[in-house]
Amino acid sequence: MSKSDTADMIVGILETVNTIALVGASNKPARPSYQVMEFLQGEGYKVIPINPGQAGNEILGETVYASLEDAPGPIDMVDIFRPSDAAGEVVRDAIRLSDDKGITVAWMQLNITNDKAKREAEEAGLVVVQNRCPKIELQKLG
Repeated sequence: MSKSDTADMIVGILETVNTIALVGASNKPARPSYQVMEFLQGEGYKVIPINPGQAGNEILGETVYASLEDAPGPIDMVDIFRPSDAAGEVVRDAIRLSDDKGITVAWMQLNITNDKAKREAEEAGLVVVQNRCPKIELQKLG
């Protein structure tokens, strides 16, 4: 995929998704996942935080869920703040839940790549982004 194709795909994603499940959400303002969640909310997205250690609490006014399965749908995109090796499990959950929840995009944050999970997700019909941050991409778009 060329750079312009990738850029077009990212713009298309960011213009069409409404609800984002943020896996690995933190309640600590200094953490990148908190900052990204806050930014995305400010851009008008509904962000559902996923963190088993914080389940039942709130982050930025949203109830935290233990897993994607527990989160209410519809969910358009899963934004993954987990290490690359753990991202595969999250992507497989997104694939498994895609029909029930409406998930169409699996997005792995900066420095997170898992080519096997990417292939599995694409074969299942999901769009996949790796090693990018939606906050940074939105800021580039202005």
